Amino acid sequence: MADIRLSGLTKTFGATRALADVSLTIPDGAFVVLLGPTGAGKTTTLRLIAGLDRPDAGDIAIDGRSVLADTPAQRDVAMVFQQYSLYPHLTVRENLAFPLRSPVLNWPEDRITRKVAEVAEVLHIAHKLDNKATQLSGGEMQRVSIGRALVRNPRIYLMDEPLSSLDAKLRADLRVELKRIHAELGATFLYVTHDQIEAMTMATHVGVLDQGKLVQFGTPREIYENPVSAYVASRLGQPRITLLPADAFGPAPAGAAQIGLRPEHVILGEGQPATVRRVEHLGDQTRLHLTMGAHEIVTLADPHTTLAPGEQLSIRPENPLWFDASGNRI
Repeated sequence: MADIRLSGLTKTFGATRALADVSLTIPDGAFVVLLGPTGAGKTTTLRLIAGLDRPDAGDIAIDGRSVLADTPAQRDVAMVFQQYSLYPHLTVRENLAFPLRSPVLNWPEDRITRKVAEVAEVLHIAHKLDNKATQLSGGEMQRVSIGRALVRNPRIYLMDEPLSSLDAKLRADLRVELKRIHAELGATFLYVTHDQIEAMTMATHVGVLDQGKLVQFGTPREIYENPVSAYVASRLGQPRITLLPADAFGPAPAGAAQIGLRPEHVILGEGQPATVRRVEHLGDQTRLHLTMGAHEIVTLADPHTTLAPGEQLSIRPENPLWFDASGNRI
């Protein structure tokens, strides 16, 4: 297990700046999720830590020691990619054993057999060990892909959107599996995604990236409740935060250009008139799409609400978030 310290990390590809002076400490045993849209610098960060790319400036230290001069193998990290990267002609057993047969490790066969069986049990794929990779479902293939990282017992696990190609149910199942595995191993996980649900449900810490810059780092609850900007606020929360002109409900604090409304910030039944535009019944919750003059607001209502499109109601904000003209929190 290990902590990771990034200091002033900068990387460019031609005229594109992928990372700009990123400094970040990932605690030993943490499950850190890097969150941001495509092009924010998430995958570049993983590749630099893994040693697949070299930074233009800055340092990467693992367990207090710079690893810039180390090869990927010497850094003792394992990376799980978005694609399964399995050998289709090999069985699950052979795919899991493959990393352990490296000349660098030089493990005896009996130890490899024990380790493969142990990891297969953890991932609930022991009954599939003799199946070819091509005979597996998408979720099973991703479990094997994750297993290829787990068998090595690396100091750090790097995961690049490993669930993005799966359907919704499999993603939900594997989120639970990954969180369980992290708890059992006590290992350091650095996980990249653009999916805010994965960040909220799995992370001990979230780092929000924007155009190569780390704009906020903290627990999921801290990021959700105290975002430093409208950009960060929009990265977490379902439904997404609604941003309106600061004076949409009347006088606003000095310097405010926008008011940010999460569902819990919208009180139904009093205040300004609004019209129900659409009602989405999602089982455990109901989303209301409202119009208030020229503005649209999305909030939550009782799952058993009888409100219907076209109905009138009143709304007011309570403890909203305020942002200035640059999008910074005030």
